[in-house]
Amino acid sequence: MTKDFISEIIDKSPLPQGFYNRDTLTVAKELLGCILVKRTPDGFVQAGKIVETEAYTACDPACHAFKGRTKRSSTLFKEPGLSYVYFTYGMYHCMNVVTEPFDTAAAVLIRALEPVLNVDNTNGPGKLCRELNITREHNELPVYDKNSIITVCAGDSVSEENIVRTTRIGISSAKDYLWRFYIKDNKWVSKKIKNVAKT
Repeated sequence: MTKDFISEIIDKSPLPQGFYNRDTLTVAKELLGCILVKRTPDGFVQAGKIVETEAYTACDPACHAFKGRTKRSSTLFKEPGLSYVYFTYGMYHCMNVVTEPFDTAAAVLIRALEPVLNVDNTNGPGKLCRELNITREHNELPVYDKNSIITVCAGDSVSEENIVRTTRIGISSAKDYLWRFYIKDNKWVSKKIKNVAKT
């Protein structure tokens, strides 16, 4: 990995807030190929290409905001482009990005990354958070702000024919929703399952 490549990642401007202020399923698809970057105060940088996402909205029984605003789901009702990090199963953190206008309550879960810089085991939402040390401390960070610890930058665009649309993983409601998206044939995708649909 060249110094120029690393500098490009570090210096790249994040996607604007308006990118997230749109339909959640559209954002979920268009995040594929983008680069998630995490910086520490001492200058250590980690990065991975987003290769798998899931969409969640307030009208979705699997969404944390489906039953209204709670202490846990309150972040989902805030401005688009904020990180939403929650703790689940008593052992894993998962990172989402809030989408759609303020008070709508929707988000995209980042399910898997292809390693780019200083990361390795990132083929799952809990794994990538553990690898990047993303915790509840990183909740409500503006990923569109270049000064944020966590940002999302534009990467390689992914064509429609290279996007797989399928059912989500690890949920007990709305199992039939085809709201998971991943890059076709990418080995870092957490799980490839049936019920695949064209985008």
